[in-house]
Amino acid sequence: MFSEKPLPDAIDLSHHLSKVAVARQVSPLKGLQKYMDKPGLISLAGGMPNPSYFPFHSLGAEVLVEDQFPLNPSQSSSGLSWFWKLFGSKQVERTTAVSVPKFANKPGEIDLATALQYSMAKGLKPLQDFINDFVGNVYQPGYANYTTIVHAGNTDGVNKSIMTLCNPGEGVLVSEWTYPSTMATMKPLGIRPVPVGMDGQGMSAVALDKLLSEWDVEARGGMPRPHVIYTVPVGQNPTGATMGAQRKKEIYAIAVKYDIIIIEDDPYYFLQQGEYVPKGERKEEEVKTHKDEEKHFIASLAPSFLKFDYQGRVVRLETFSKTVAPGSRLGFFTCNAVFAERFERQGETSTQAPCGFGQSMVASLLLQWQYSGYIRWLRALRLQYKQRRDFFIDCFDDEFNMRRSIAVSGAHQGAVVYEGSLKPLRGEKFAASGKTLFSFVPPTSGMFVWIKLHFDEHSEVSTLGMKELEMKLWTALAEEGILFGPGNMFSSANLTDDYEGPGHFRISFSNADFDELKRAVEVFQHVTRKFFKDL
Repeated sequence: MFSEKPLPDAIDLSHHLSKVAVARQVSPLKGLQKYMDKPGLISLAGGMPNPSYFPFHSLGAEVLVEDQFPLNPSQSSSGLSWFWKLFGSKQVERTTAVSVPKFANKPGEIDLATALQYSMAKGLKPLQDFINDFVGNVYQPGYANYTTIVHAGNTDGVNKSIMTLCNPGEGVLVSEWTYPSTMATMKPLGIRPVPVGMDGQGMSAVALDKLLSEWDVEARGGMPRPHVIYTVPVGQNPTGATMGAQRKKEIYAIAVKYDIIIIEDDPYYFLQQGEYVPKGERKEEEVKTHKDEEKHFIASLAPSFLKFDYQGRVVRLETFSKTVAPGSRLGFFTCNAVFAERFERQGETSTQAPCGFGQSMVASLLLQWQYSGYIRWLRALRLQYKQRRDFFIDCFDDEFNMRRSIAVSGAHQGAVVYEGSLKPLRGEKFAASGKTLFSFVPPTSGMFVWIKLHFDEHSEVSTLGMKELEMKLWTALAEEGILFGPGNMFSSANLTDDYEGPGHFRISFSNADFDELKRAVEVFQHVTRKFFKDL
């Protein structure tokens, strides 16, 4: 921990627990596990298989070394990054071996007899210890008695958070554009997303305070004022916005004022890439060394809500999906002890502990790398995604005329917006007019570019509407072999069939090969040209 003065303990926030969460009791069989560490215990109470019969003698893997990727790739003379050249040919992967034995050879060692057995919802002890130290060093919670507990990835974490904190008929405050799976989690539980206006940093503190101060229960059909905020503050899904420290302080102050819990879903935290710089203005990055590289790296990141949480109001969801692998299905909560205990009770009767194979492999990887090695991996990882982002946006500049402006309103207010129009071809008068056909704000974090489609002057806008035009263009692209995320599904205001918002696409640059990214933008240009031919 970096704090130089004693931190307070979390306040009592148990009144935020849902009726279901309050009713949960210790699972009768799981409650016996607290005795399992008693020396000399002979347990005949549980129905646990004998680990001698597990058909795995050991579990091993070759893992990349923590410094596999460079921290400061040089730019080539052609303007393409080293990453392009790297994936243009076979890369030599430097590895080291990790192995998990069936039975531990020394105290505290990860073993399959434990990892593959029925176990506590808290997860493996070595993993718990690593996570707890990691949270203290990186996120630096503002209160002393924070608790960490594993979950099976952030989708599981969101589900457990909503069920633990919300009752049917209540609402959850979300950004006007937000992650659709979270809204899908709420709907069958009788919980409704409540849209909050956005600007260039994501959720607007001004819009949030106004909404809460003017809340009218009767006008809202009897819905009480929401007491939970759901937010993706870094690499906001889908817009790619990153919320800075001051905005987080403002929203946290509002949470204290109105007695609100903040669910901080933060899978892209370590993919903070900084502002996009156009190819023609880009300079080769200098290698800078600092006395304490780890602390400098952590200080360079937009802080978590946890850093400003002095009352225990934040439920932070962390996942290894973006930093290790999604298939590990492993992540963790950081929250106050009361909420953590309720999450543990829920886990006992649902997921139990996350998969033992995933836990043992991820824990072995982290223990192999140690804290410094994992930080080294994360430092390089964000640079890999920065190179991908830059290359992808450069492709738009190659295919379209891109102009820059400052957004004065809407979800990107205050941000630098890139407006795309078609490069004129001989005989195409509409292209030469320079009409803006789409626009976007280059993401500062995450994996997505959020494109707004400008259908205002399309010949069919009055007959089909924005929503239908979005899907018509989406279908045309899909038929050409390019699949984008339809923007309409990300709207938290899209609660009725007659909703008519502006058209958008969420486009990922995280997974496709570089030549595929380039080809995708070329196809987008070709299809867009045909789609807007009547302008």
